Amino acid sequence: MSMNKLLEAWRYPSILLFSIGVSSVGSWIYFIALNLIVLNLTGSAIAVSGLYIVRASSTLFASFWSGSLIDRLNKKYLMIVLNLFESLLIVTLPFFSTLTWIYFMVFIITMASSMYHPTSMTYITKLIPPEQRKRFNSLRSFLDSGAFITGPAIAGLLFTIGSPHMAIYLNAIALFLSACITFGMPNVEANQQLASKADEKISYKVIFSDWKLVIRFSLKNPYIMMIYILFSAMIVMMTATDSLEAAFATQILSLSEGEYGVLVGIAGAGLLVGSLTNTAIVEKVPTAWLIGMGSLITALGYLTFTSSYTFLIASFGCFILSFATAFANTGFHTFYQNNIPVDSMGRIGSIYGFVEALFIIIITAIFGIAAEITSIRYVIVPAAIIMFVVATILLILNIQPSKAKFYRNISELNE
Repeated sequence: MSMNKLLEAWRYPSILLFSIGVSSVGSWIYFIALNLIVLNLTGSAIAVSGLYIVRASSTLFASFWSGSLIDRLNKKYLMIVLNLFESLLIVTLPFFSTLTWIYFMVFIITMASSMYHPTSMTYITKLIPPEQRKRFNSLRSFLDSGAFITGPAIAGLLFTIGSPHMAIYLNAIALFLSACITFGMPNVEANQQLASKADEKISYKVIFSDWKLVIRFSLKNPYIMMIYILFSAMIVMMTATDSLEAAFATQILSLSEGEYGVLVGIAGAGLLVGSLTNTAIVEKVPTAWLIGMGSLITALGYLTFTSSYTFLIASFGCFILSFATAFANTGFHTFYQNNIPVDSMGRIGSIYGFVEALFIIIITAIFGIAAEITSIRYVIVPAAIIMFVVATILLILNIQPSKAKFYRNISELNE
């Protein structure tokens, strides 16, 4: 491909990646600033933990019905509206001085954010040709890892020269900028008839019908949904284990706050190095191996970390699990885009996201209670072993020669 054709082919994907990068950095700044605002307001770590419960509950609530709305509206304009809506609400957030109102605003903001992800995934799938998706997803993973490092760094800088409120306003600006960038993107549904769907009133009957559609698709495509479910199980176990990471490092490994900060930095470095490596070799590695080996090495990293007794071993485990995550995510997103019907992607993604969010809340609560009753290590080591077993099954299912078609063809929904 000539340079001119290459530049033309990546014109809009590059703009979209820039928009995603800006939004990701802003999200990290907002997340850290919000924690500090609540901590300064209440002086209670429990109140900060409440933010996590509110955000998880909001995601659960939105995922139940949002897919029905997403698949019936124009994705480009919905992304713009959601970004602008989030930006407007975030601007008003510093004016609320009571915890109840902050929780309420965070609930609404998180609802919009929860809707944005499946909407953007559908838009990306329609915009990016199949042959460019692996590369795009690897670059997106790289941007996410960069945001993981630069977001907190920018937030820290803003806290030294200003206040958490300044960081909140910066995120609102980032979301507004993302909306402006999206406005200049192609309307991938310009020639599609969405009017009849958009005019359909979203009722309990419609939502119930959409749930039945997703169940029908799952029953007709058991292999696709098995991969989806196994990867979601990995995410659930990883999230629940991460919730005990700080307590494990400080209470069980007896690390100081400074040493724990270094540990987090090593995890960030692993994510960045993994994303860079992933971007360099992604076209040479089959999607099946990206998902399978990426998940397996991630599980090995968790097993190393949770079994560690020294800072050195814990650091190695953190680096490995962060390094491999980029490969697993790139492979799964590519598999998802190539096998989930784009016209039903909002509903399928949201409903399975609902189930995933529900299990994250349940398993995280169980882990927290179990850690209080027994030892943190007795909770997270079995979790890492379960993760390893799930990842092994995932790898075996991924690399079966008879399933190769799922990693190169786009499936269609046959109702």
